[in-house]
Amino acid sequence: MVERALRDIGEDNSLLLVDDDEPFLRRLARAMEKRGFDVSAVETVAEGKAIARDKKPAYAVVDLRLGDGNGLDVVEVLRASRPDSRIVVLTGYGAIATAVTAVKIGATDYLSKPADANDVTNALLADGAELPPPPENPMSADRVRWEHIQRVYELCDRNVSETARRLNMHRRTLQRILAKRSPR
Repeated sequence: MVERALRDIGEDNSLLLVDDDEPFLRRLARAMEKRGFDVSAVETVAEGKAIARDKKPAYAVVDLRLGDGNGLDVVEVLRASRPDSRIVVLTGYGAIATAVTAVKIGATDYLSKPADANDVTNALLADGAELPPPPENPMSADRVRWEHIQRVYELCDRNVSETARRLNMHRRTLQRILAKRSPR
């Protein structure tokens, strides 16, 4: 396996974490502090934008979907205030369109949840010359399918008939899938 070249954290080790999943945010903040980052962890878009403007962190990990808005708003503010920052966008709803949008507005990388601290560190410190290594524990195909169905279901305002129509599946089949627990 090809080792990915990692750059040093550098003198400016400031890291902004924005995620509305409070237990995940706490765990990631502790893990990143152990790796040498000076962490500012917040749960809202408004707090993330304020820190991006005031502290201008060198690194950022931003969740895409937050309770008070879209994490890409934080990415835009951070990119405007500090063009050389390295930004990783995290989301539980991975889609090619949102990945392209995130990279176009300035994200360095895009990771699907569940991502651990090693995945985040590798993404933040990658030199960009090589492709990233494959994740240690990627989501199963069943989990990716389930996430996609859940995302479309939410976008259709939890309307089963509309979701089934858009996914080109029978309504009863969709109801059975929605009634089950998420796969691992």
